[in-house]
Amino acid sequence: MTEQNKEEIKKRPIRTYILRQGRITAAQTKAIQDNFQKHAVIFENKIINFGDIFKNKNSDLILEIGFGMGASTAEIAKSNLNKNYIAIEVHSPGVGNLLKLIQEDDISNLKIIQHDAVEVLNLMISNDSLDGIHIFFPDPWPKKRHHKRRLIQSNLLKLIAQKIKKTGYLHIATDWEDYAVWIIDLLDKEELLQKTSDDFFKKPDYRPFTKYENRGIKLGYRVWDMLYRRI
Repeated sequence: MTEQNKEEIKKRPIRTYILRQGRITAAQTKAIQDNFQKHAVIFENKIINFGDIFKNKNSDLILEIGFGMGASTAEIAKSNLNKNYIAIEVHSPGVGNLLKLIQEDDISNLKIIQHDAVEVLNLMISNDSLDGIHIFFPDPWPKKRHHKRRLIQSNLLKLIAQKIKKTGYLHIATDWEDYAVWIIDLLDKEELLQKTSDDFFKKPDYRPFTKYENRGIKLGYRVWDMLYRRI
């Protein structure tokens, strides 16, 4: 390996995900082929002009990091038509599934970006521009040796806080207690964020139950909803 190659490796950015591509269905593939240009925002090194993207009069803008298969994302957007939503995901099966839901339900206040969230935040989102950020059920990476792979880290929270408007909010949900304790510790150390309540088991009405969450509740598991306000 040349010295130049070694330097290039050192400069590669840390990603917010491990790309573990699942099997994509024919319907998901067709949704990407037919609807990506219509409902997605192409990643580029350029600040997004949301007025050009959402042709409505909504003032609130919410960003979601890692929407999985997108069912909850679509439901939230449909139930809050007075707000606009940007949803970030890297995995094609989830992107295809959410594009399918957007097209079927004619959801006009939701757009997708298929790219790494850190690069999107750094290059496409202005500081003090978001009314809220959602991160629902990120991979807990339960083994201690894998904790460095967890999405929620202090540097990401610092970046996120800078993008939220003052009085805007960050909402993180997890059903893994160890991860919740980890997240709360990091959130409490971030000087730009302040918790809104000590009750982490009260689910806001706008976040729908997932099928896995309902299954877990029946088995006695609890979900932690952590809401912090930008100060």
